[in-house]
Amino acid sequence: MRLRSDFWASAYIRRCEVEGAAAYLRRRGAAEAGAVIVKLDCLDGRCALFGLAPQNETDRGVDRRFLRLHKAEWIDPADAEARLKREIGFDSDLWIIEIEDRAGRMFLDVSE
Repeated sequence: MRLRSDFWASAYIRRCEVEGAAAYLRRRGAAEAGAVIVKLDCLDGRCALFGLAPQNETDRGVDRRFLRLHKAEWIDPADAEARLKREIGFDSDLWIIEIEDRAGRMFLDVSE
């Protein structure tokens, strides 16, 4: 059973803050099962977007696994914002969490 999106978002933001990264809830989606996108901003012109990866059998014990939503390692902040705007138009239940960390830390389980 997957943790509700509102609980997960709250815990994730707290985790980032404990580690010394600034974390913000930019958009609140559906409390029970809204999709989550995390924007990582390194504050130097580099951004990355991460969205939920499909669940499979090997993900047991991991509540949420994420995938980079673009091919390049880093994208321009304006490109990230354009992508977020498109995603909101597609999914009105979307959660957006923004992390600001100069070291590029995001504290997510990421599938490559």
